[in-house]
Amino acid sequence: MKRLPIRFRNILLGLLAGFVFLFVAFVIVANNHGYSTAEAMVIVHDAALRRMRRTSEATRIKEILAKKPHLASLARCSGGTMTIAVFKKERRVELHAPGWGDPLSFDMTAFSGKLGPKLAEGDGQIPEGIYGIEYLNPNSHYHLSLKVSYPSDFDRAQAAEEGRKNLGGDIMIHGSCVTIGCVPVGDDAIEDIFYLVHEIGKENVKVIISPYDMRFGRHRELETSNIRWYLGLCDRIYMELAKLPIEHGVDGEAEKTGGR
Repeated sequence: MKRLPIRFRNILLGLLAGFVFLFVAFVIVANNHGYSTAEAMVIVHDAALRRMRRTSEATRIKEILAKKPHLASLARCSGGTMTIAVFKKERRVELHAPGWGDPLSFDMTAFSGKLGPKLAEGDGQIPEGIYGIEYLNPNSHYHLSLKVSYPSDFDRAQAAEEGRKNLGGDIMIHGSCVTIGCVPVGDDAIEDIFYLVHEIGKENVKVIISPYDMRFGRHRELETSNIRWYLGLCDRIYMELAKLPIEHGVDGEAEKTGGR
Protein backbone atom coordinates (compact mmCIF):
# COMPACT_ATOMS: atom_id res chain seq x y z
CA MET A 1 0.00 0.00 0.00
CA LYS A 2 1.35 3.36 -1.06
CA ARG A 3 2.04 5.92 1.60
CA LEU A 4 0.33 9.28 1.22
CA PRO A 5 2.56 12.12 0.05
CA ILE A 6 3.94 14.21 2.91
CA ARG A 7 1.89 17.24 1.84
CA PHE A 8 -1.41 15.34 2.09
CA ARG A 9 -0.39 13.75 5.39
CA ASN A 10 0.32 17.21 6.80
CA ILE A 11 -3.08 18.42 5.61
CA LEU A 12 -4.82 15.49 7.28
CA LEU A 13 -2.86 15.97 10.49
CA GLY A 14 -3.81 19.67 10.46
CA LEU A 15 -7.49 18.82 10.00
CA LEU A 16 -7.31 16.25 12.79
CA ALA A 17 -5.65 18.77 15.12
CA GLY A 18 -8.36 21.31 14.25
CA PHE A 19 -11.13 18.84 15.09
CA VAL A 20 -9.43 17.94 18.39
CA PHE A 21 -9.11 21.64 19.25
CA LEU A 22 -12.79 22.27 18.50
CA PHE A 23 -13.86 19.25 20.55
CA VAL A 24 -11.79 20.41 23.53
CA ALA A 25 -13.23 23.93 23.14
CA PHE A 26 -16.79 22.48 23.13
CA VAL A 27 -16.10 20.56 26.35
CA ILE A 28 -14.52 23.56 28.10
CA VAL A 29 -17.33 25.94 27.14
CA ALA A 30 -20.01 23.42 28.11
CA ASN A 31 -18.44 22.47 31.45
CA ASN A 32 -17.32 25.91 32.60
CA HIS A 33 -20.43 27.84 31.60
CA GLY A 34 -23.20 25.27 31.95
CA TYR A 35 -24.17 25.19 28.26
CA SER A 36 -25.51 22.14 26.52
CA THR A 37 -23.28 20.48 23.91
CA ALA A 38 -25.35 22.01 21.11
CA GLU A 39 -25.12 25.50 22.61
CA ALA A 40 -21.39 25.09 23.13
CA MET A 41 -20.98 24.02 19.49
CA VAL A 42 -22.77 27.16 18.29
CA ILE A 43 -20.64 29.42 20.53
CA VAL A 44 -17.34 27.87 19.43
CA HIS A 45 -18.42 27.84 15.79
CA ASP A 46 -19.31 31.55 15.91
CA ALA A 47 -16.00 32.35 17.62
CA ALA A 48 -14.09 30.42 14.94
CA LEU A 49 -15.91 32.30 12.16
CA ARG A 50 -15.15 35.64 13.82
CA ARG A 51 -11.48 34.67 14.02
CA MET A 52 -11.42 33.75 10.32
CA ARG A 53 -12.99 37.09 9.44
CA ARG A 54 -10.66 39.14 11.59
CA THR A 55 -9.61 42.44 10.12
CA SER A 56 -6.19 43.89 10.76
CA GLU A 57 -5.64 47.20 12.53
CA ALA A 58 -4.04 48.62 9.38
CA THR A 59 -7.11 47.70 7.31
CA ARG A 60 -9.41 49.40 9.81
CA ILE A 61 -7.25 52.54 9.64
CA LYS A 62 -7.53 52.60 5.84
CA GLU A 63 -11.30 52.16 6.06
CA ILE A 64 -11.67 55.01 8.54
CA LEU A 65 -9.42 57.33 6.56
CA ALA A 66 -11.39 56.66 3.38
CA LYS A 67 -14.54 57.89 5.17
CA LYS A 68 -12.90 60.68 7.18
CA PRO A 69 -9.84 62.07 5.36
CA HIS A 70 -9.73 65.13 7.65
CA LEU A 71 -8.46 62.93 10.49
CA ALA A 72 -5.05 62.68 8.79
CA SER A 73 -4.38 66.40 9.22
CA LEU A 74 -5.57 66.26 12.84
CA ALA A 75 -3.06 63.52 13.56
CA ARG A 76 -0.25 65.36 11.76
CA CYS A 77 -0.76 68.62 13.66
CA SER A 78 -1.37 66.96 17.05
CA GLY A 79 2.12 67.69 18.30
CA GLY A 80 2.84 64.01 18.88
CA THR A 81 0.86 63.49 22.08
CA MET A 82 -2.81 63.30 23.04
CA THR A 83 -4.86 63.20 26.24
CA ILE A 84 -8.23 61.48 26.46
CA ALA A 85 -10.24 63.05 29.29
CA VAL A 86 -13.35 61.21 30.50
CA PHE A 87 -15.81 63.12 32.71
CA LYS A 88 -18.23 60.72 34.36
CA LYS A 89 -20.76 63.18 35.79
CA GLU A 90 -20.96 65.12 32.53
CA ARG A 91 -20.97 61.91 30.42
CA ARG A 92 -18.40 63.51 28.13
CA VAL A 93 -15.11 62.49 26.51
CA GLU A 94 -12.60 65.07 25.26
CA LEU A 95 -9.48 64.59 23.15
CA HIS A 96 -6.72 67.15 23.70
CA ALA A 97 -3.51 67.60 21.73
CA PRO A 98 -0.99 70.45 22.02
CA GLY A 99 -1.25 71.26 18.31
CA TRP A 100 -5.02 71.69 18.30
CA GLY A 101 -6.85 74.88 19.16
CA ASP A 102 -9.90 73.20 20.67
CA PRO A 103 -10.35 69.63 21.83
CA LEU A 104 -12.60 67.13 20.14
CA SER A 105 -15.63 66.41 22.30
CA PHE A 106 -17.96 63.42 22.30
CA ASP A 107 -20.93 62.32 24.37
CA MET A 108 -20.81 59.03 26.21
CA THR A 109 -23.63 56.87 24.88
CA ALA A 110 -24.19 54.86 28.07
CA PHE A 111 -23.08 54.83 31.70
CA SER A 112 -22.85 52.37 34.56
CA GLY A 113 -22.06 52.58 38.25
CA LYS A 114 -21.71 55.87 40.13
CA LEU A 115 -19.09 58.51 40.87
CA GLY A 116 -16.09 56.98 42.63
CA PRO A 117 -13.31 54.53 41.78
CA LYS A 118 -13.54 50.95 40.64
CA LEU A 119 -12.66 48.55 43.47
CA ALA A 120 -13.52 45.06 42.31
CA GLU A 121 -14.57 42.95 39.37
CA GLY A 122 -18.31 43.07 38.84
CA ASP A 123 -18.96 46.33 40.69
CA GLY A 124 -20.05 48.02 37.46
CA GLN A 125 -17.81 51.00 38.14
CA ILE A 126 -15.95 52.98 35.50
CA PRO A 127 -12.45 53.42 36.98
CA GLU A 128 -11.06 56.81 37.99
CA GLY A 129 -7.41 57.75 37.69
CA ILE A 130 -4.54 58.29 35.28
CA TYR A 131 -4.06 55.56 32.70
CA GLY A 132 -2.63 54.74 29.31
CA ILE A 133 -3.78 52.72 26.30
CA GLU A 134 -2.55 49.11 26.20
CA TYR A 135 -3.79 48.09 22.75
CA LEU A 136 -6.33 48.76 20.00
CA ASN A 137 -8.87 46.12 19.02
CA PRO A 138 -10.06 46.35 15.40
CA ASN A 139 -12.40 43.37 15.89
CA SER A 140 -14.38 44.47 18.92
CA HIS A 141 -17.96 43.33 19.50
CA TYR A 142 -18.60 47.07 19.94
CA HIS A 143 -17.29 48.14 16.51
CA LEU A 144 -13.80 49.22 17.67
CA SER A 145 -12.19 49.50 21.09
CA LEU A 146 -9.12 50.68 23.01
CA LYS A 147 -7.95 48.90 26.17
CA VAL A 148 -7.43 51.24 29.14
CA SER A 149 -4.52 50.26 31.40
CA TYR A 150 -6.68 49.62 34.47
CA PRO A 151 -5.68 48.52 37.08
CA SER A 152 -2.77 50.94 37.35
CA ASP A 153 0.13 50.59 39.77
CA PHE A 154 -1.75 52.98 42.06
CA ASP A 155 -4.90 50.82 41.93
CA ARG A 156 -2.90 47.69 42.72
CA ALA A 157 -1.04 49.33 45.60
CA GLN A 158 -4.27 50.45 47.29
CA ALA A 159 -5.85 47.05 46.75
CA ALA A 160 -2.83 45.29 48.27
CA GLU A 161 -3.04 47.45 51.40
CA GLU A 162 -6.74 46.70 51.78
CA GLY A 163 -6.54 43.01 50.90
CA ARG A 164 -8.61 43.31 47.73
CA LYS A 165 -7.56 40.70 45.19
CA ASN A 166 -9.83 40.65 42.14
CA LEU A 167 -9.83 44.20 40.77
CA GLY A 168 -11.42 43.40 37.44
CA GLY A 169 -10.08 44.53 34.08
CA ASP A 170 -10.89 44.72 30.37
CA ILE A 171 -11.92 48.37 30.66
CA MET A 172 -12.42 49.68 27.15
CA ILE A 173 -13.24 52.87 25.33
CA HIS A 174 -15.50 51.49 22.62
CA GLY A 175 -18.34 52.05 20.18
CA SER A 176 -22.00 51.10 20.50
CA CYS A 177 -24.24 52.29 23.33
CA VAL A 178 -24.00 49.69 26.11
CA THR A 179 -21.59 49.35 29.00
CA ILE A 180 -20.74 47.67 32.27
CA GLY A 181 -17.79 49.69 33.54
CA CYS A 182 -16.46 50.78 30.15
CA VAL A 183 -16.61 54.10 28.24
CA PRO A 184 -18.89 53.85 25.19
CA VAL A 185 -18.93 56.75 22.72
CA GLY A 186 -20.84 55.33 19.73
CA ASP A 187 -19.50 53.89 16.49
CA ASP A 188 -18.82 57.16 14.70
CA ALA A 189 -16.84 58.68 17.57
CA ILE A 190 -14.79 55.55 18.27
CA GLU A 191 -13.56 55.62 14.68
CA ASP A 192 -12.08 59.09 15.27
CA ILE A 193 -10.49 58.07 18.56
CA PHE A 194 -9.20 54.75 17.19
CA TYR A 195 -7.59 56.44 14.18
CA LEU A 196 -5.97 59.24 16.18
CA VAL A 197 -4.55 56.91 18.84
CA HIS A 198 -3.14 54.65 16.12
CA GLU A 199 -1.51 57.52 14.25
CA ILE A 200 -0.21 59.41 17.29
CA GLY A 201 0.93 56.18 18.96
CA LYS A 202 -0.72 54.55 21.97
CA GLU A 203 2.46 55.09 23.99
CA ASN A 204 1.95 58.85 23.49
CA VAL A 205 -1.63 58.88 24.78
CA LYS A 206 -2.70 59.59 28.37
CA VAL A 207 -6.17 58.74 29.68
CA ILE A 208 -7.64 60.75 32.57
CA ILE A 209 -10.90 59.40 34.00
CA SER A 210 -12.41 61.92 36.41
CA PRO A 211 -15.58 61.83 38.51
CA TYR A 212 -16.46 65.28 37.11
CA ASP A 213 -14.85 68.16 35.23
CA MET A 214 -12.69 69.76 37.93
CA ARG A 215 -11.45 72.55 35.66
CA PHE A 216 -14.44 74.64 36.72
CA GLY A 217 -13.56 74.25 40.40
CA ARG A 218 -13.55 71.51 42.99
CA HIS A 219 -16.84 70.21 44.37
CA ARG A 220 -15.90 68.32 47.50
CA GLU A 221 -19.42 66.97 47.87
CA LEU A 222 -18.76 64.94 44.70
CA GLU A 223 -15.54 63.58 46.21
CA THR A 224 -17.12 62.38 49.44
CA SER A 225 -16.21 58.79 50.15
CA ASN A 226 -15.28 56.49 52.99
CA ILE A 227 -12.29 55.36 50.90
CA ARG A 228 -9.28 56.80 52.70
CA TRP A 229 -7.18 57.42 49.57
CA TYR A 230 -9.92 58.83 47.32
CA LEU A 231 -9.33 62.54 48.04
CA GLY A 232 -5.66 62.09 47.26
CA LEU A 233 -6.58 60.46 43.95
CA CYS A 234 -8.91 63.37 43.15
CA ASP A 235 -6.03 65.77 43.86
CA ARG A 236 -3.87 63.93 41.30
CA ILE A 237 -6.67 63.99 38.74
CA TYR A 238 -7.22 67.71 39.35
CA MET A 239 -3.53 68.48 38.72
CA GLU A 240 -3.63 66.59 35.42
CA LEU A 241 -6.86 68.25 34.29
CA ALA A 242 -5.47 71.70 35.14
CA LYS A 243 -3.07 71.28 32.21
CA LEU A 244 -5.95 71.05 29.73
CA PRO A 245 -7.79 73.98 28.13
CA ILE A 246 -11.57 74.27 28.36
CA GLU A 247 -13.50 73.88 25.15
CA HIS A 248 -15.29 77.05 24.04
CA GLY A 249 -19.01 76.78 24.78
CA VAL A 250 -18.70 74.18 27.52
CA ASP A 251 -19.68 75.36 30.98
CA GLY A 252 -19.65 73.80 34.40
CA GLU A 253 -22.84 71.92 33.67
CA ALA A 254 -21.08 70.29 30.69
CA GLU A 255 -23.04 71.44 27.67
CA LYS A 256 -23.09 68.45 25.38
CA THR A 257 -21.44 69.10 22.05
CA GLY A 258 -21.28 65.71 20.38
CA GLY A 259 -18.23 65.13 18.22
CA ARG A 260 -16.88 67.85 15.99
